[in-house]
Amino acid sequence: MSQEVDLTNCDREPIHKLGKIQSFGALVTVNGDWFVSQRSTNLEDMLGLDSEVEAGSKLSDYIDRDAFQRLRSAVSAIADGDQVERLFGLALTGTDDLFDCAVHQAEAYLVIEIEPHVKGDLNRQIGLLRPIMSRLEKHDTVEGLVQEAARQLRSSLEMDRVMVYRFHDDLSGEVMAEAKRDGLEGFYGLRYPKSDIPAQARELYKRNRFRIISDVHSEPVDIVPEHTIEGKELDLSMSTLRAVSPIHIEYLKNMGVGASLSISIVIGGELWGLFACHHYEAKMLPYSRRTTAELFSEMFSLLLERALHSKSDELRIAGREVHDRLMRDIAAGTPLNESLPMLSPVIQNIIPHDGASVFIDNVYESQGAAPNEEEFRAIVGSLNAAATSKIFATDAMSERIPKAERFSDRVVGALTIPVSRTPRDYLVLWRKELSQKVRWAGNPEKPVEYGPNGARLTPRKSFEAWQETVEGRSSPWTSGELQVAEGLRVTLLEIILRLTDEAVQERAKAQNQQELLISELNHRVRNILNLIRGLVNQSRGEAKSVEDFSEIVGGRISSLASAHDNITKGNWSSAPLHELFDTEANAYLSGKTSRITIDGPDPMIVPEAYTVLALVIHEMVTNSAKYGSLSDNSGELLIEIRQPDDGSLEIHWKEVGGPPVKPPQRRGFGSTIIERSIPFELGGEAKVEYKLQGLEAYFMVPQRFVSWETKSAPPQTQRKQEKASAPLLDSVPDHVLVVEDSMIIALDTEDCLKELGVEHVVVESSVAGALKALERKEPDLAILDYNLGSESSERVAKELARRKIPYWLASGYGELEDRLEELGANGLLTKPYGKDDLVSILKS
Repeated sequence: MSQEVDLTNCDREPIHKLGKIQSFGALVTVNGDWFVSQRSTNLEDMLGLDSEVEAGSKLSDYIDRDAFQRLRSAVSAIADGDQVERLFGLALTGTDDLFDCAVHQAEAYLVIEIEPHVKGDLNRQIGLLRPIMSRLEKHDTVEGLVQEAARQLRSSLEMDRVMVYRFHDDLSGEVMAEAKRDGLEGFYGLRYPKSDIPAQARELYKRNRFRIISDVHSEPVDIVPEHTIEGKELDLSMSTLRAVSPIHIEYLKNMGVGASLSISIVIGGELWGLFACHHYEAKMLPYSRRTTAELFSEMFSLLLERALHSKSDELRIAGREVHDRLMRDIAAGTPLNESLPMLSPVIQNIIPHDGASVFIDNVYESQGAAPNEEEFRAIVGSLNAAATSKIFATDAMSERIPKAERFSDRVVGALTIPVSRTPRDYLVLWRKELSQKVRWAGNPEKPVEYGPNGARLTPRKSFEAWQETVEGRSSPWTSGELQVAEGLRVTLLEIILRLTDEAVQERAKAQNQQELLISELNHRVRNILNLIRGLVNQSRGEAKSVEDFSEIVGGRISSLASAHDNITKGNWSSAPLHELFDTEANAYLSGKTSRITIDGPDPMIVPEAYTVLALVIHEMVTNSAKYGSLSDNSGELLIEIRQPDDGSLEIHWKEVGGPPVKPPQRRGFGSTIIERSIPFELGGEAKVEYKLQGLEAYFMVPQRFVSWETKSAPPQTQRKQEKASAPLLDSVPDHVLVVEDSMIIALDTEDCLKELGVEHVVVESSVAGALKALERKEPDLAILDYNLGSESSERVAKELARRKIPYWLASGYGELEDRLEELGANGLLTKPYGKDDLVSILKS
């Protein structure tokens, strides 16, 4: 049966199982017992052996004993199937002839490749790497880096032409940098279709990063026997000597190339591109020089990845600036469809486009080049069929949605950003048609010719630039632009959700207050998350184990949480300094608090400084408890608070009676917090002296962060203190229902209740689940989160009240206190709540 010949034939060619090698080296395979399985027919000539190496014979019968032992040692270092161990300058036959060997695993067999050794070349090549890499490091752009790399590699390898060949998303390639000998035709800017490098070849380039063809006119050498005793062909995927596909040899001959070299450029585990090196005569590069070139490629890949990330970081920063501006300008309350005149120019700076459309709540607005309302509504149904909450980008909209042909005279490319939970609201950026000419290296379609072996694909015989005009497409949306668009989607979704919040509409009297709260919360949550991420990252170096790491990070985060509790008791107002010391002492110095003396007034600290002081005091108290005056049974800690004439705050810290003090041998993140937080974030001062008799420290906080008018603790503070000192209950309910849509909060509440002795805790996350749980068994008590994501729990509250089951509402909204009597709730748990709050509930 005849087989259709098309471009997929190249993808099916078994290029890794050709049964032949190139003639500049020899090959022998052995089994696990080092008996010969297969060999190249030139093995004896390469080694200068008088007798034929037969299958089934011992390899050790043919080579020197010391060389054999070195080969065995190399094999023991192979950890996986793609690892190649290299040995240079081996005296395989016990004579003055030296060889370079490469050893790798191919299924059940070891493959040993042998080449003549060039003395002194390895050290010389490695010596060249440092100055080459120094030149590359001076370039911080992708374009400059790849051009310099091509120039340096050509100089090092002495090849006629070196190209940097980059793969596009459609797997076609483009020459984006070139260094060549004078007089040669330039290939820079030429495109090559994906069929030039078949799929299996691209996979091999990821596994085996180096491919050499030393002489395209040389006849390949057979491997005998052709198959293993199991009847399998030898897999030469990791072989350097692997013979070349006849169709690729013809391809190179058509180009006039006598030798070639390909080195993979791998970024993030994916094939980004290649160094494609051509020489117009046969050229044999010693194994040592090829090894150095491969090392060069790996180092270059790291520099390239850094340059690519730098470019991506610039886009992220620009995207963040857009986010901040949109949050400031649009989130003030203006509907998104009315904000388009302001929105489009802001986005234009990071995502170039020719027009924009907004479709919100069935209202359509457009600006610049864009479809009219009727044309857009005709494609909305198709847009709704796209994946939920996913950006849809195309440079040819009519190919995806035929109805878009109606406005293709104005725009053809679209970046569609869904900006609501349902797929009916969109922001769409449009691009006009970009008539472009693609310069292919010859006709991109390989012709089918008939020869002695029937019909087959042949490589192109002309490499003159063949131009193709591409119409009906816009400039493509880059990966960086799509990344920024995703951030924009989240920003706009956040804005729209806030502007359409049903709770805000229902409670119009509190609208201004809630909008301010959401904006402030968004800002502070982001700051806190960034701070915690920084604490986690910076604390890694101090921990010797997972437990240490958990303790260090947990302590610092607990300190922040306690400080946050103190300043939120008064609606994010100033909090007393003494309470900060008391919190740390009670949390980490159980039984030692009487050895701490605090002398001086109790100033109020503003919130932005309070959290900074919390971290500093936490580190000081922790260090004292571990290494300082509070680490034994006799030491004391003296803290003096002073008010200088300028109204600033001075804290004098003195430890006495403890063990002798030694300055730390290394400065960890804790020391950085103590010495740099107050100067860096508050513009104050921090000094620490490691005196032998005890550590002393001085901290100064500027006046703008301090109020010297002592305030009485709010009622909520007093209740907290009472709860903290209250004993656990002797009797508790048997059955408690917890309705909470946050898994982490639900699990924490369940654990606390069980620690307090509650036998049965039922957790539900939805109204339907809670009502079913009530039908199954009535609880003795319920804790009810008011806001369950997309629904409120009022139905559950009413059912609990009807059944006369006591329950507490849990919420972050303080205004719910006004509705407790209406809903029949026994009280309000203000989030975040903890174990002490649950004790109070169970006690009541």
